[in-house]
Amino acid sequence: MSGISRRRFVAGASAAGAGVALWPGRAMARERALAVSAARAVRVDGTTLEQAATPVGEGAYKRLVAGPGWPVVVRQELCEAGSGRDGRRTGAASFVQFTDLHLTDTESPVRFEYLARFNDSAHRPQETLTVRGASSLVERVNAVRQGPYTGLPFSLVMATGDNTDNHERIELDWYLSVMSGGRITPNSGDLTRYEGVQNSGSGQYWNPGSSLQDAYKAKGLPQIPGLLSGAIRPFDAPGLSVPWYTTVGNHDDSIEGSLPDLGLLGDLYTGSRKVEGCDDATAARLADALLHDPGEAAVLLSRLLTHGGAIRTVTPDERRHPFTPAEFAQAHLDPAYTGAGPVGHGFTKDSVSSGHLYYTFDLADGVLGISLDTTNRAGFADGSLGTAQLNWLESVLEANSGHWYDSDGRVVRGGSGGRLVVVFSHHTSGTMGNLLPDPYRPFEGRHSGTELVALLQRFPNVVAWVNGHTHTNQIIPHGHAVPERAFWEINTASHVDYPHHARIIEIADNQDGTLSLFTTLIESAAPYRTDFADTSDPGLAALYRELAYNDPYATPATRIGTAADHNTELLLTKPTTT
Repeated sequence: MSGISRRRFVAGASAAGAGVALWPGRAMARERALAVSAARAVRVDGTTLEQAATPVGEGAYKRLVAGPGWPVVVRQELCEAGSGRDGRRTGAASFVQFTDLHLTDTESPVRFEYLARFNDSAHRPQETLTVRGASSLVERVNAVRQGPYTGLPFSLVMATGDNTDNHERIELDWYLSVMSGGRITPNSGDLTRYEGVQNSGSGQYWNPGSSLQDAYKAKGLPQIPGLLSGAIRPFDAPGLSVPWYTTVGNHDDSIEGSLPDLGLLGDLYTGSRKVEGCDDATAARLADALLHDPGEAAVLLSRLLTHGGAIRTVTPDERRHPFTPAEFAQAHLDPAYTGAGPVGHGFTKDSVSSGHLYYTFDLADGVLGISLDTTNRAGFADGSLGTAQLNWLESVLEANSGHWYDSDGRVVRGGSGGRLVVVFSHHTSGTMGNLLPDPYRPFEGRHSGTELVALLQRFPNVVAWVNGHTHTNQIIPHGHAVPERAFWEINTASHVDYPHHARIIEIADNQDGTLSLFTTLIESAAPYRTDFADTSDPGLAALYRELAYNDPYATPATRIGTAADHNTELLLTKPTTT
């Protein structure tokens, strides 16, 4: 069974009995998309409704080609679909979600490439190309321009965290330049050469420019002599043509996304000693500590860098220094990065002074966006909310709701009403169990994803919670005995691990007491077919996608999700008073 057929089969099997209607086959999907109603044709061009990357080949290394478009899945777990809605609906909002770009300084001394056999995110063969891959995704958004179903122009792009990988200032500069446009040199240290593990001569890593028979070539990865020189070559990023906003993720907030700032690693970031390997026992101990004891992990890494492990000398670079939350917000306010706007991209001078990286914004006319900070600088990758932020969120929801429900289920009336709400965060409801005290606010309580779901369900005008972090496509219905208290959680895969997706989200009023949330996945503008001799910007972006699929430590079949997590129509009861 082919990969695309298997995904459709699994989706159909899992959806049975859940009120999910499938539209199988490229021809049928396109027919549905192009002729869904006489009033407004659906625009499939540039989306996975039209075509999607598909692996082919019999060998260990799979090539990618343009495969059939993916079906539309109508999901009715929270609300039944009414007939004739295609011809009646009116658009309310159209926007795009980026997530987990992980723009990576692969030459940084504080990286864990030698742990790849224990942790698939420690090293990726494609990671030297993250900046070009993200810029190619921007090109796709600029070309598509509008929602397939509503026809509304995109009001904005929201990047839901882990925009950087190592939490470095230079990576933050790259992210802001990719989003706003400008000249980028995706290289650090000595700008005339590459100084990362992929030219180390170690058989532990993929050495694309060498004929060395390393562990990655043994698994099928090719020799591409021009890849590293092309990867560090300066290029001009076009930047988004629509406004964009940023939500903070754990890799934007903590050292390596999981280590507390214990004063041990800051100077090592900007130094000249880079660990390229260590003994298996130390590697296993460090990998375990990253999951269970961030403090021990920081100590172990410091020891390796100072007097242990296989050390390589690299060119020091002050731009690798980790940034603080205040510096993160301040960088967004830099006029050089305003691009298509708005100034600050959600952050303000108050964000800089307070360190609070959560805010509200107008997503569309009649639709409020709320960006949360679910990170926890106590360590570990997962997150939670502090009490102050949870109370702030409750007050914002009350001010923008015509009515809501108290904790006992009684209706409370007040607020301005009239606005639907979409919540954004990096973490998902299932990855917010990190309740360790925040070292910067040690006496403040922390709150889980379960608590956040319960709060959101008290407000009928909350229609969606959009997030990332898991690097997996998954759409979760949060139902309730009172239909208007239900909402959808929309989790999208990353743009560093295959399948390299972003997601268009549209909100439409069906004029029958229901709302439809349309989700449509998009891929970058890179060509599907690669040429190992082509190191042009489009050629490198194409290699970025194909290498990600072939990462021997990755699990693309898991991360891609099922058809019910891809292109969907999510039905929802319209609040009686919005």
